[in-house]
Amino acid sequence: MAKKYIHVNQHKIRANKKNGTNEPVITIKEGRTNTYCHEVKVLGECTIRYGGNDKPILPCGARVVIETEAPYEIVSPSDYVEADLI
Repeated sequence: MAKKYIHVNQHKIRANKKNGTNEPVITIKEGRTNTYCHEVKVLGECTIRYGGNDKPILPCGARVVIETEAPYEIVSPSDYVEADLI
């Protein structure tokens, strides 16, 4: 299985608060695909990693990620969004 990176998008949290919206803030990066949701359950082992102040772990700027090769289940919402990176 491919490694997956799960992180919380702080910019989406701020935008939701500012605009009164409820867009998904959790991103699951798997290869070239991003999946966005409100709640995810990792069905196996995972590691939570902080990259420190030197350099973000992911190109999007995330400094704290959950790394896993385990399968996952999207709990909420049932109509999550997937996007392929170009």
